[in-house]
Amino acid sequence: MSENRTEILVGAGVLAVAFGFALYAAQVAGLTRSETGQYDLTASFRSVQGISVGSDVKLAGVKVGTITGLDLNPTTFRADATLRIDEAIILPDDSAILVSSEGLLGGNFIEIVPGGSPFDLEPGGEIIDTQGAVSLVQLLMRFVGAAAGEDEGEN
Repeated sequence: MSENRTEILVGAGVLAVAFGFALYAAQVAGLTRSETGQYDLTASFRSVQGISVGSDVKLAGVKVGTITGLDLNPTTFRADATLRIDEAIILPDDSAILVSSEGLLGGNFIEIVPGGSPFDLEPGGEIIDTQGAVSLVQLLMRFVGAAAGEDEGEN
C-alpha cells in the first residue's frame, strides 16, 4: 500500500511540474495575454536582421509590445513589420523606430524613440522614420579598412 502512495505522490509531483512548465512557456511565448488592450502599428525597414515574430518592442528599455508580423514588400524590397503595442502607450506621430541590440552577445529588439509632435499615431498607423539593423561585421570591416588606409598614408 505504501508503494502505491509513493507512486501517486511522485506522479502528482511530475504533473505539477509539467503544468508549471506549460504555464511558464505560455507566458514567455505571449500566449496568456489577451488581444484586448493592444493596437497594431506598421513600419518598413531596410533590414530587420536578428528580428523575428515575437521579438520585443521596447520604449526606454521597457517592453511595450511585440512583433506580430514580418513580410518582404516585393515592390520596395523592404521588410514590413507589424507591431502590437500596449494600449496605454500613446506615441506621437513623428516617433522613430530602430533595430537595437542588447549587446555583443545579446539578441536584437525594436526600440521606439518617441517624437515631440502634438498629434498621435492612430491604431493601424505607420511609423515612417525607421532605421534598420547595423551589422557588426560591416562595422568591423569599415574600421579595419579605415585603419589600413591610415597605415598606407604613413609610408
